[in-house]
Amino acid sequence: MIFDAGKIMLGLAAFAGLATAPAWYDAAGGKVGARPRLEVGTSEKRCVLPVEDMRATHMQLLYGWRDGVVRNGRRMTHTSDGKPIRMSLTGTCLGCHSRKAAFCDRCHDYAAVTLNCFGCHADSKGPEKDP
Repeated sequence: MIFDAGKIMLGLAAFAGLATAPAWYDAAGGKVGARPRLEVGTSEKRCVLPVEDMRATHMQLLYGWRDGVVRNGRRMTHTSDGKPIRMSLTGTCLGCHSRKAAFCDRCHDYAAVTLNCFGCHADSKGPEKDP
């Protein structure tokens, strides 16, 4: 067991170096790419949630809407200020953010996140039809 001490110390040093690499990169003057400039594409002043909340939790909101509509048959919800809205990606979200390439795609590309909404939803203008 004493003969493995060097290997263990080398492994710990390699782990510590890799775990702290982002901090070393930043300290050495590494630059993170500039945040993408998003084109909202609407004159609407308010979103379903405040901007910071949408940035942080929009996928949880969309998953909640999906479950509400598909599994529970609920089609309406309310904003934080009580305004009724349809729970609809294409009818609500894309009503304002109509230029997917200039809004959704830019941010998701920057964050290296795969967008899978449009496997089921048509990327088109106009609200979807209720069944």
